[in-house]
This record gives sequence, C-alpha cells and structure tokens, in this order.
Amino acid sequence: MATRFRLVMAMQRTIQRIHTLVDTPRLKSFSLNAPKSVDVEYANGVKFSLSAEFLRVYSPAADGKIRSIGSEKVISGRRHVGIMSAEPVGNYGVRIVFDDLHKTGIYSWDYFFNLGSNKFTLMRNYIKTLKKHGLSRDPSKRKSSKDL
Repeated sequence: MATRFRLVMAMQRTIQRIHTLVDTPRLKSFSLNAPKSVDVEYANGVKFSLSAEFLRVYSPAADGKIRSIGSEKVISGRRHVGIMSAEPVGNYGVRIVFDDLHKTGIYSWDYFFNLGSNKFTLMRNYIKTLKKHGLSRDPSKRKSSKDL
C-alpha cells in the first residue's frame, strides 16, 4: 500500500511538470490497475485502458523472448501476463514491470497516447501476425515430469 501511495504521489508530481509534444495532449492522470491494466487520461478528455498483454506485446524495449520470423518481431504466449508495478521515470513516463520479469520497457506518455489511439488496429495486426506464423496468445504448455 505504501508503494502504491508513493507511486501515486510521484505520478502526480510528474503530471504537473509534463510538457508533451504538440500532437499529444498533456497527461492528466495515470492509474495502475495491477495486474490487469493501466488507465491513462489526457487533458483533452481522451481516456485509454490498456491491458497488460497489449502493453507487454508492444513494449518499447528490445526483448530476448521475441521470436524473429523473417523481418517481423513476434511475441507470443502473453495472454495472461500481469503487471506487477509501474515506476515513474523522469517527467516523461513509467517503467512497467511484468510478472514474466520483463522490466526494461520505458513507456512515455506520448507512447501511451499512440498505443491507445491505435489500440484496435495494433491488436488486430498482432493477432493476424500470430495466426500467420502458427503462434498463439496463450502460453505454451510446459511438459510435466511424467511427460518426460
């Protein structure tokens, strides 16, 4: 609870100091709804709720668990990933820590706005890419000791 309070206070200070690009409205609020999603609201009244899976798949960081297929980078099996925490980074964004231990992505307020504005197209394209390569949003099943 204390961690959440510190995060909220830090986020409020950050929001007060943010200067965004001309195309992106000023951030009004950021809420972590761990483990499922984050909500972002901008000064122009636009609000986005972005799922943990969506944010994990579109992490702005390079990730060793990405499967390269041709020139495409594909992350599969993240349907049930959760968000463990979100840590403020300067005045411009947050680092999200996922329960699959991915924690190197820094999400700027501009990037959240871009993701939210294009959420349906991005998710549709992600699902098409998975199908094209025979992959799934669901995690692969691990072999139990009796299967070995």
